[in-house]
Amino acid sequence: MDTSLTYDVIIVGGGMAGLTAASYLSKAGLKVLLCEKEKKTGGLVNSFNYKGFVFDGGIRGIENSGIVFPMLRQLGLEVEFLANGVSIGIGKDVVEVDSKDSLKAYQELLGKYFPENKRDIAGIVQEVRKVMGYMDILYGIDNPLFMDLTNLKYISRTILPWAMKYIRTLPKMTKLYQPVDEYLSGFSKNQALLDIIDQHFFQKTPAYFALSYFTLYLDYRYPRGGTGSFPQAMERFILENHGEIIKETEITSVDPGRNQVADSNGNLYRYRKLVWAADLKTLFRITNLSTLTDSKVVRKIQARQKAISGKTGGDSVFTLYLTINLDKAYFAKISNAHFFYTPSISGLSNSSINGLFDPDRKDLRRIIGDKQRIVTWLKRFLELNTYEISCPVLRDGSLAPEGKTGLIISVLFDYSLAKHIQAMGWYDEFKEMMTNEIIDVLDSSIYPGLRAAVIDSFTSTPLTIERISGNSDGAITGWAFTNDYIPAVNRLPKVASSVLTPIPDIYQAGQWTYSPSGLPISILTGKLAADKVLKDLL
Repeated sequence: MDTSLTYDVIIVGGGMAGLTAASYLSKAGLKVLLCEKEKKTGGLVNSFNYKGFVFDGGIRGIENSGIVFPMLRQLGLEVEFLANGVSIGIGKDVVEVDSKDSLKAYQELLGKYFPENKRDIAGIVQEVRKVMGYMDILYGIDNPLFMDLTNLKYISRTILPWAMKYIRTLPKMTKLYQPVDEYLSGFSKNQALLDIIDQHFFQKTPAYFALSYFTLYLDYRYPRGGTGSFPQAMERFILENHGEIIKETEITSVDPGRNQVADSNGNLYRYRKLVWAADLKTLFRITNLSTLTDSKVVRKIQARQKAISGKTGGDSVFTLYLTINLDKAYFAKISNAHFFYTPSISGLSNSSINGLFDPDRKDLRRIIGDKQRIVTWLKRFLELNTYEISCPVLRDGSLAPEGKTGLIISVLFDYSLAKHIQAMGWYDEFKEMMTNEIIDVLDSSIYPGLRAAVIDSFTSTPLTIERISGNSDGAITGWAFTNDYIPAVNRLPKVASSVLTPIPDIYQAGQWTYSPSGLPISILTGKLAADKVLKDLL
């Protein structure tokens, strides 16, 4: 075989996990190949230009979590980050989240709309404060994985005191692994109140993770030029360190017996080690076991295949992109650039979601009713939901033409429903209907005059995310919390083992490897996988 197609490490998937692994491995001097199936790297961290407006195609902001900034410093990478102010709104009222004291304003906001539940609200807010304290300890120092652990003074003065606090705190956090909706039900019987607090989280999100979001809001930052400038900087770093990146290259088979992969064009590449940083179901689906000679290894791989085959990906999103003939000052008077907004206090429980779906989601034919029933439900769903609204130009004035604004409006959305609508044959009509309904909801509530000012609109659905990212079920944060069990490591003390697979010479990284996941976990697992490879090869 041509030795030019033989690598120390092949990394499949050019999202943030793959970019992180490739950055560390190329810096270490290994011969590295990164394969990405799309036209650009970054995965769900990306930006794109539409008629002079810059939009973010995935996440709207970057949370440091003691991982992102230390990683950049360790690599010697410079990425300029801007403030990413967060606001929370209900009805006509909006509060800014700019410090821990903002929690008091949030409590008063809830109290205004639910005056009969002020005692319940106080109890819930106290729980949030408690979890914020836990998170202060968890992220109280930069993650040690990205620090110089040969510095004995740093270890004795920083790491060891933090480790003692961490050990004491971890059991307290573990007690909060109960789904947040169930956990909060112990504080109030007002379902609408509970909905307003938890309905913008993923289904069955663990309480400790959901209640930590107030801390995460304070941790958000935004890369100048859009979120896509972050992966672009990492891509440049890899190339400068003599790593290779090939795009529009989908890996279609893995042969662990020969340490070889093939792409969709029939090209073969050999590796000493492989880091799989793409959809995990795909890895086990395309792995050829016939050339493996160890029967015990084969059985372990087959057991893993079986364990994940029936598991579903986490929640997905429907996103509406708008270009608007209104100056950014209009939006700056209403909220910060990152805005979580709920137009109604009725709560999503009133949308009767269980009346539309087969409760077990196992048979899409049991989505109840015809097209009109689904349309009626969708309209109610959009009236009651919580929206994540991002206004890039409020962070970086260069991201929209003068006097105009781009908005990114997202709502959590069920993949199976989008798939069912497509199968029924009215997918395009569905996107148009969703566009009009979202604009109407926001025009009649927080953004009066919005409809008349819209220039252009286009959408992304869970099916779009599945097609572009390759993620099962269009998932944006790995495995669904609704699975009977999570087929990934979900305890922090075991995070180092999250990158292991039963397949010889193959490690995994990214959102499928640890739960709950997100950008920091993708970077963390990318670094862990790189460390394993370096230990094996150097």
